[in-house]
Amino acid sequence: MRNICAFVLAALTVSGCCCDCSKETAAKSPDGRNRIKLFTNPLSYEVTRDGVTMVKRSAIAMQLEGETLSGSGRVAKVSCGSYTGEEVSPVYKKAKISLKGNWVFADYGDWGVRLVARDDGVAYRFETKKDGKIKVLGETAALVLPDSNAKCWVNFTNRFGCEETVPQAFAAKDVKTDGNKKKMVYLPFVCNVSGKTLAVTESDVCDYPIWNFTRRAGEEAAFDALFSPWPKKVAHVSNVKGWDKKEEVERGGRWVKVKESADYLVECEGTRGFPWRTFILADEPSRLCQADIVQALARPAAKGHDFSWVKPGKVAWDWWSAFDNKGAAGCSTRGYFRFVDFAAKSGVEYVILDEGWSEALNIWKYHPNVDVPKIVDHANGKGVGIILWMAWAQAAGDEARVVEHFAKLGVKGFKVDFMDRGDADCERFLWTFAEECRKAKMIVDYHGAHRPTGMSRAYPNVVNYEGVHGLEQTKWFKSNYDFMANDVRQFFLRMTAGPMDYTPGAMDNYPVGKYKGSTVNPGSVGTRCRQMAMMAMYEAPLQMLCDAPTKYEKNTECFSFMAATPVVWADTVGLGGCPDSYAAVARKSHGGAWYAAAITDAEAREIALDTAKFLGAGEWKAEIFRDAPECDVEPSKYVHETKTVDAGEKLVFKTAPGGGFVVKFSHR
Repeated sequence: MRNICAFVLAALTVSGCCCDCSKETAAKSPDGRNRIKLFTNPLSYEVTRDGVTMVKRSAIAMQLEGETLSGSGRVAKVSCGSYTGEEVSPVYKKAKISLKGNWVFADYGDWGVRLVARDDGVAYRFETKKDGKIKVLGETAALVLPDSNAKCWVNFTNRFGCEETVPQAFAAKDVKTDGNKKKMVYLPFVCNVSGKTLAVTESDVCDYPIWNFTRRAGEEAAFDALFSPWPKKVAHVSNVKGWDKKEEVERGGRWVKVKESADYLVECEGTRGFPWRTFILADEPSRLCQADIVQALARPAAKGHDFSWVKPGKVAWDWWSAFDNKGAAGCSTRGYFRFVDFAAKSGVEYVILDEGWSEALNIWKYHPNVDVPKIVDHANGKGVGIILWMAWAQAAGDEARVVEHFAKLGVKGFKVDFMDRGDADCERFLWTFAEECRKAKMIVDYHGAHRPTGMSRAYPNVVNYEGVHGLEQTKWFKSNYDFMANDVRQFFLRMTAGPMDYTPGAMDNYPVGKYKGSTVNPGSVGTRCRQMAMMAMYEAPLQMLCDAPTKYEKNTECFSFMAATPVVWADTVGLGGCPDSYAAVARKSHGGAWYAAAITDAEAREIALDTAKFLGAGEWKAEIFRDAPECDVEPSKYVHETKTVDAGEKLVFKTAPGGGFVVKFSHR
């Protein structure tokens, strides 16, 4: 990991001092609104916006073998400066990432704490300058909210720290976690504090476990960090004989399960920067989608690494539709030719061969009915890339051989699944595999992984991540699963961290409360326009088109619009809503068109779209897909219309329960 996760500050231009470091150790954003302050004895931080406390003084420290980094009784040398500049990204929600911010560094000799303040938030991290290796035993990274009644929207995760649930709303004092690490707060953690919005997440996680929270016993608004320890003993686990019949295997399998944990987090290089503890600050939740801080603070691509070959795009997907609704019989060379030909005809860039193309959990032996080399050749001849699914246990520890073999075959990338862990060992795999794929010019979708932490800045070939309860959950639908609330809240929570592999695009649409689930012929809850809106709303440089080619061919009007919706953007503007009602966003294509989209919860709503927030001057052609009046009982119905709109005009849409709309604005 020395070359991949070496200590990097940032590839930024650093200018003069941004504050009076002689008075206090604090960084203030360029617009003067956001501030993070460091205290000593004990070491702690505080976050404010417009002078309003967003995070009360909260303890921080790092426990190393033989030393605790706490600053107690020591006077730090303090320096400060500014970051400037922009960076173009091929796989991000904005064409240019703003790198502008102010920094302060409290230097304790061979370690220190760096503070950064930007217009979209603040952050801190530990940095060490020690010889050789160090062993990190633990990290104190507390969060204390100023109000125990502050409203919080929470995803929970298990003790491994990677799986999300349906987000729920609580007062801070009512957030219940488990000290045994079976139920933790999973980031991003979004709160309403004094009428302003706080989203807590992290950036630049490399060779380190991800950050989670448990609520502190006896304190209503205090949360303590929980990290997965280093796995001392692991085992490859398979379920070839059934999901309820898991067994250990010598190699391969579906999972690499932790059997025994060590008493430390990671042993790593002594000179490095640790993950940024990041606090996105906004006046309202709708602005969270505009924040760049996670990507901007992550380490940049290494000098000399060329990613001009990375090709974002859409994917025709076999698994959700059960091989064009044919079940196991559809998993064949002929069946995949059908997907490839459909993609080529529709302008869809990729086809994924999900689970089934190989012998069960054995990527080195093809399914007897699937001629993978023949499919790859057929696809490449039609300008369609093939992406292969695999469980990470198939490649863990064998990354170079796996990548080299399938790259020579002509495969364009991988969808890697079932990591289901958040420890430093799993993180090493993510970075190592990304590097091997970079060298082979292959893209990666990390499904079954935790939320993104900015890794796509260093490796733009990592084009998507899961870490979300997405549309795949409809295949085994549960009656108590509130898809409508989930979809809205994940826009504000999970997507704040970066791209998410939600996999929208269902053509069979059911009224709220009427869907029963199906593994071979699945559908979605809510309206057709909701599914179409998600194509523009949900950031996904590799966007799955979940449904069957046959269903898309029967719904060409909707499908053609979805297939033509961009997957990377020039700009993003939040348009309104909150996690308890609806979400709305406008995104600008690189061709100059704007897409505005919204989805609502289970309530019928009237949503006003103010074009003054994103359109420039003049007249625009608006192509609209909106809920039809009868959508409450026939959610597949929609209205498709075109009209002329003046920039600044307000458009009002009536949405059905679980509804939505999408509009493409083009210059006239």
